[in-house]
Amino acid sequence: MLTIDRSFLIDVLVKLLETPSPSGFTAEAMERVDQALAALGFVPRRTNKGAVLADWAGASASTPRGVVAHVDTLGAMVKEIKASGRLRLAQVGHYAWNTIEGEGVTVLCYNGRRIRGSVLCTQASDHIYGSDSEELRRSDETLEVRLDEPVHTALQTRALGVEVGDLVAFDPRLEVSQSGYIRSRHLDDKAGVACVLAALQAMRAAGVAPAQRTTIMISNYEEAGHGATAGLPPDLAELVAVDMAVVGDGQASDEHRVTVCALDSGGPYDSALTARLRHLGESLNLPLRIDTYPHYRSDAQTVWRTPADVRVALLGPGIDASHNYERTHLDALVATAQLIIEYLRS
Repeated sequence: MLTIDRSFLIDVLVKLLETPSPSGFTAEAMERVDQALAALGFVPRRTNKGAVLADWAGASASTPRGVVAHVDTLGAMVKEIKASGRLRLAQVGHYAWNTIEGEGVTVLCYNGRRIRGSVLCTQASDHIYGSDSEELRRSDETLEVRLDEPVHTALQTRALGVEVGDLVAFDPRLEVSQSGYIRSRHLDDKAGVACVLAALQAMRAAGVAPAQRTTIMISNYEEAGHGATAGLPPDLAELVAVDMAVVGDGQASDEHRVTVCALDSGGPYDSALTARLRHLGESLNLPLRIDTYPHYRSDAQTVWRTPADVRVALLGPGIDASHNYERTHLDALVATAQLIIEYLRS
């Protein structure tokens, strides 16, 4: 079993988490991916949609493979500039509205300006609204962005360069603890991207090549539902998505383990490929779980909605509080990177 460079993994993850990349605004994050791949000796290229691809010649090309993870995250878009100068939001991706209340944000203006603010309830002051605020259902109508600028009218807000259609990024609030926990928004799926890059780094360092010709894809529209639908080679026989594993009540997934997902909201993944990943993990005695997710989709399932004739499977690190203020552990990231390596070598 190859050794994963934990410092490399954490460094890549931190840089990605600190780079805003809601779906539709991923160029900066993709540039970081380009740099990481180039430093490992790959020649990355972009699709027209903005995804990053890198090819790795293997010992054989009889059953070409793909590995995909996504760098785009949840976010929002300015839906309305209110008379007060505050902003009403539309969701980019899907999440419960209450999970963003109190969050710091950056408005990514069309003119290139970045303006800070925060998401607040329209009845935010307890001294004014008291218990009435507790009863107020959080929605796009009851949450708004208060800009950290002296604006009190829609005209003043527009004068800053803010307009309807501007994307809004949520602060990651990243913290890496000495005990190995990583707490941040957007671990879905920047943790998966970091695991892929750490696996590639370990293989390059050891002089190990994949058993089959492999295409690495870092997609940029997964949260919008169409990330990997274009750009992959048409002759792929297998595709493994690396995405978060959902931790919570009724789930087998765990923050300290890698999970192979057998079924999600789109139906079952390829049983033979899923079983092979499970066998590889068990043969290495990796901390491994098998799970199913009722409200989930991945780039691999999305590819199955295209004409692609390819087997698909899904694996990833356990992440608590998905599409909220997420958390995982370095143990899960390392185990995920190791399982990726063994899949590529097998």
